Amino acid sequence: MTVAVLPAESQVLAPTILDLEASGFGRGSYPIEIGFVEAGGLPFCSLIQPAPEWQHWDPSAEALHGISRELLLRHGRPREWVADELNKRLAGQTVYSDSWGHDYPWLSKLFDSAGRMQRFRLEDLRRLLTEDEAARWNAVQQDVRAQAKLRRHRASADAKVLQMTLMRLKHGPATPTATLGGKSPGDFGNCG
Repeated sequence: MTVAVLPAESQVLAPTILDLEASGFGRGSYPIEIGFVEAGGLPFCSLIQPAPEWQHWDPSAEALHGISRELLLRHGRPREWVADELNKRLAGQTVYSDSWGHDYPWLSKLFDSAGRMQRFRLEDLRRLLTEDEAARWNAVQQDVRAQAKLRRHRASADAKVLQMTLMRLKHGPATPTATLGGKSPGDFGNCG
């Protein structure tokens, strides 16, 4: 008797999703936390030590993300280290953000301040969505947030929610990167 062996279902890789938290919005604002989730679902997160000339601080932004300037000064990593680490981990990739219009200038400010060239490309996450998927995005994202119970407005946690939402829209809830992948909610959003 011959038994047919079916090929294993190929793993669906998710795009790397990046998110930034900032000192506020508008002129003078700067990145304070950066996080991303790699294709396999592994998170990276770092607080960013402000440059001496980065003085803008919006208390309403702090109320949203819960990161104080004092916390950044104590636990933020040097801008050069953050830029080098991003380049090391993301070199040659296209990385996606849901808030490209804000995240791109903040990312540029980080790399300019560190005196480094960015070695990866940042694109708008919406480029990956069909019209139907874009229409369903908010509802699916709400479900993902409710099920995952990740801290909101922390960079790697938000990046994971975005990645899970995208993968559920594209491939259904059983796709490994559409879940926490065996990780606990505490594995996302804890930077230092």
